[in-house]
Amino acid sequence: MRCIALSIVLAVATMPSLHAGDRLLTLDPQRTHVDFVLDATAHKVRGSFALRSGSVHFDPETGAASGEVEIDLTVGQTGNQKRDRTMHEKVLETERYPRAVFRLSGIEGALAEQGSSEIALAGTLVFHGAEHAMKLQAKVTRNGSHVAVEIQLTIPYVEWGLEDPSFFVLRVAKTVDVHVTAEGEVS
Repeated sequence: MRCIALSIVLAVATMPSLHAGDRLLTLDPQRTHVDFVLDATAHKVRGSFALRSGSVHFDPETGAASGEVEIDLTVGQTGNQKRDRTMHEKVLETERYPRAVFRLSGIEGALAEQGSSEIALAGTLVFHGAEHAMKLQAKVTRNGSHVAVEIQLTIPYVEWGLEDPSFFVLRVAKTVDVHVTAEGEVS
């Protein structure tokens, strides 16, 4: 009987865990910034959106990942009320499409347990009623359980079917540059 009990204990202790490498990254909306720059005639339009939520399960050893990062488009602002009204009503149509969601499907590259890493985040961006496959280049810095992420991306919003807000002599670019700085905790 003692031999059977010892065998069971040894078998359980040496059994590989199916989720041994899994981690959970939870982003902090208060420490996350989503800023954008849109080139326009003789100036640049700068603005921001807010993170609504973000949590990602990942295995740094295999690159397997899942989770969502949700941006609240309804709070987007550029500091100009008339321009913001046009952005919300005619371009983004935030009453109809209030969020942008990035659904993560995998991580490419080595993610260091501590320090900086350059990785690619594969996934799908759900934006303005359509899904767009994307691979985002990210700089990730880990310090203990604290994680900081920087991502720069360009969104071809006109190509994706959104209205071009250009009019008369005011011309704007057909793409918008987005810079994300996010912070969170890994467990």
